[in-house]
Amino acid sequence: MNALEHNRYTDAWATLGSAIPRPRAVLCVSAHWYTNATAVTAMATPRTIHDFFGFPDRLFAVAYPCPGAPEVAAEVAEVAAPRWVGLDHDSWGIDHGAWSVLTHVYPDADVPVLQLAINALQPLDYHLDLAARLAPLRERGVLIVASGNVVHNLGALDWARPDAGFDWAQRFGEAATQVVVDAPSDVLTLEQHPDYALAVPTPDHFIPLVYFAGVAAAGGPARPDVLIDGYAYGSLSMTCYTA
Repeated sequence: MNALEHNRYTDAWATLGSAIPRPRAVLCVSAHWYTNATAVTAMATPRTIHDFFGFPDRLFAVAYPCPGAPEVAAEVAEVAAPRWVGLDHDSWGIDHGAWSVLTHVYPDADVPVLQLAINALQPLDYHLDLAARLAPLRERGVLIVASGNVVHNLGALDWARPDAGFDWAQRFGEAATQVVVDAPSDVLTLEQHPDYALAVPTPDHFIPLVYFAGVAAAGGPARPDVLIDGYAYGSLSMTCYTA
């Protein structure tokens, strides 16, 4: 619903889009393209995907008609080598993990966007390594966006806590921030945190954080920073980082 709302998170995303240099393209790692291969969208005109149910009709009416960038997709495959990245010409597009954020960052949908599939068959260290291989794309004008949630437990939602987090969610979120800001290359140590199982019942929404940390760790001495933080419905973290 953040795609339709204006709140402190969407304001932060909009401010970020205005503050940073306009990128050549956006490469988005979204929790919602979680599949059995590593691939990147390579179509010239990606479709807007509404990969959810039970929401208002006006959310299904959202379109994000950004162009694609097949030539950047080829560069993604190039820099990832010897990791294999397939070129997806027709199966995916831009899902809500990407457009719900980008509609505020680049509301005119005039920046080319690609998505990188999260390979569900691979362990976390694979994703950390792949992220480091993708980091040089930033020097070529590509903005890398990782979209998930540090804490994402839909089974524990508490609708009475729209702007608050359970104690365990806050503990894990704070631990994640400390690692990501101080030592992003150590992001996988979060698997040993006592609240990991509650905060990360499935890996799909956590893996984008691994990509962010991997890119940040490979990007040089600049430290990541917290763009905005907060919690929703007890068991969701809304914390966002930049690097």
